[in-house]
Amino acid sequence: MKPSSMSAEALFEAHREALRWEWIAGHAHPERRFDDTAVRDARSSADLIGYLNYIHPYRVQIVGSRESAYLQASSPEDQERRISRIVTLEPPVLIVADAQTPPNRLVAMCERAEIPLFVTAESAGHVIDVVRDYLGQLFAERTTRHGVFMDILGLGVLLTGESGLGKSELGLELISRGHGLVADDAVDLYRISQTGIEGRCPELLMNLLEVRGIGLLDIKAIFGETAVRRKMRLKLIVHLVRKETMEREFERLPYEPLYEDILGLPVRKVVIAVDAGRNLAVLVEAAVRNTILQLRGIDTYQEFIARHQRAMERE
Repeated sequence: MKPSSMSAEALFEAHREALRWEWIAGHAHPERRFDDTAVRDARSSADLIGYLNYIHPYRVQIVGSRESAYLQASSPEDQERRISRIVTLEPPVLIVADAQTPPNRLVAMCERAEIPLFVTAESAGHVIDVVRDYLGQLFAERTTRHGVFMDILGLGVLLTGESGLGKSELGLELISRGHGLVADDAVDLYRISQTGIEGRCPELLMNLLEVRGIGLLDIKAIFGETAVRRKMRLKLIVHLVRKETMEREFERLPYEPLYEDILGLPVRKVVIAVDAGRNLAVLVEAAVRNTILQLRGIDTYQEFIARHQRAMERE
């Protein structure tokens, strides 16, 4: 889903200290928002911000040192025309960076058109990175899934399954083996690019893991800062099922990788049966290592099939 459009005032306040910017024009319309059509059509946050040499309607426009020189070096008539073109495209916000002084005509036209104009000494590239990341979090398609999201061997792994199968206990054991917790119980998933999904922890649950019989554990306080992560790219889903479910619904040796659709993207998936005596932590680590091999182009099952075919041909 897409959230409601963001206001210029929210953007300004979110980065007032980090970017040390000033709001010098367009105060009359602080609630100015991104156009809903532009947000809906944007493939990523990169489509919502850019330099003047890539002017698009409804995009945050950045004026850096080069763009400022381009405007300042032109004749009054050309400057008027170029600034009018910017204003006509109705950017939700216009940001002058690189410690540049905006032309008086730009300030006047933004004031008249009620377009918020921010000025900062920070570099244009840094401003774009900060604002793009902020917009990416706000406008990315997102969903919330139940499960435990972890960093296992550098891979973002979502542990899912029916309630009562011990996902949180498994997460705790994996943490004790040196892996990192991103989120327990609820995971916010964002589609941050054409091929990438990022998982983050809701603010309310940050660093917390609930274990039945013990209660809430502050993983950061117990295991240290290296035991928690702010976010990870989702690369693998490990789905826990009961033994009878495994026998009834899943192949013992799937002949091709399983996938689950998340926000329109296929995510690799493995299914592990929960049964007495099975070391789930070791099995999850093995599944992750195998997925890493597959991502590198090494498919053990296909290699076995090829080996089997060669053996049959020799007979």
